[in-house]
Amino acid sequence: MSSAADATMNNHDAAALLERAAHLDAADPLAGYRGLFIGTDTDLSYLDGNSLGRPLKRTVDDISAFIQEGWGGRLIRGWDEEWLGLPQAIGDQLGRAVLGAAPGQTIIADSTTVVLYKLIRAALAAVDDPARTEIVLDTDNFPTDRYLVEGIAREEGLTLTWIEADPATGVTPDQVRDATGPATAVVLLSHVAYRSGFLADLRAITEVAHSAGALVVWDLCHSAGSVDLDLDGAGVDFAAGCTYKYLNGGPGSPAFAYVNARHLPGLQQPIWGWMGRKDAFEMAAGYEPAPGIRSFLSGTPAIFAMLAMRGTLDLIEETGMAAIRQKSLALTAYAVDLFEAWLEPLAVELASPRDPALRGSHITLDHPAFRNVTAALWEQDVIPDFRAPQGIRIGLSPLSTSFTEVHRGMAAIRDLLQR
Repeated sequence: MSSAADATMNNHDAAALLERAAHLDAADPLAGYRGLFIGTDTDLSYLDGNSLGRPLKRTVDDISAFIQEGWGGRLIRGWDEEWLGLPQAIGDQLGRAVLGAAPGQTIIADSTTVVLYKLIRAALAAVDDPARTEIVLDTDNFPTDRYLVEGIAREEGLTLTWIEADPATGVTPDQVRDATGPATAVVLLSHVAYRSGFLADLRAITEVAHSAGALVVWDLCHSAGSVDLDLDGAGVDFAAGCTYKYLNGGPGSPAFAYVNARHLPGLQQPIWGWMGRKDAFEMAAGYEPAPGIRSFLSGTPAIFAMLAMRGTLDLIEETGMAAIRQKSLALTAYAVDLFEAWLEPLAVELASPRDPALRGSHITLDHPAFRNVTAALWEQDVIPDFRAPQGIRIGLSPLSTSFTEVHRGMAAIRDLLQR
């Protein structure tokens, strides 16, 4: 075929793919929500919603009203009138809308790192068997998870059992079955792998760990708000996650802790602070934990930093996680189609599962040039993120990302590689 014929076919394919994006946007039941987010009326292609979500337009008014009326108007009275209860109130809404968790099991507190530390230490203390001295985790988990467990193992004289995870396929129930046994105390895993986007079988792995007599701590950072969850139904023991990705809480917004109600009686986390005491303002000698999930607080809650996520939680309750998951599946499927049409012929590799059901809401593409390509893309208002050694993550937030936006961003990657 002549080069002219090749160009004609490529132009036809590109037109068909763009037409498909327009059709998908027109048929998208969540399309109307995109306009609620700041910046979606520009030509910027934001492909990094799995790192930091866009802010809602209503957040400007919410924060302004809090400054004027709450903080500025009520001043210190705000603690008694509302703020002291916000970590649990927002936690319960998060549990109801996103996690599949009944009230009283979720609280907003600290960073993900600190919350994971509290949960892992509490889980270890809840294992009443001196023979269980091992923590199971995988080699491809997010660095903070690995570093935390390495530190805890050193503190407590525990052994680490590492699952060698394939970055493209993630941790499987069979691997967990092979890694756990009479010595296993706790298993720590991520529901969605931060590199590949692989979606672990949360229910099956939880069952496998329980059959070995172990407790499970799940990191939900890349699934909360993009994957429908049923923590109570799956019998999950503990879970943590951030709120600045698909929950749009903003940079550094506090994390959440989930503790299954069956573990709460008698459970103690290791960072004792005044806000987790049974009566914070009693100022008495000695620490007595507050009942229930509130005991997982330590210091003063970051009220200002948790306000923005309420808007997204309201939207999720309105739409339902099932619809959000369907949009996520469609977005990543379309991104993979663009990869196959444009990038695979340019020696780009897909470092994520091809089956949409096995993915969260992002895919990872590998190419030796991607470090420099990412910098050039950012200059063009196309924003994925780079993950060493040679990966670009395409993170697609179902409530704010359009199919046309994905098309525009993937076309820019193609064009830079071709040049």
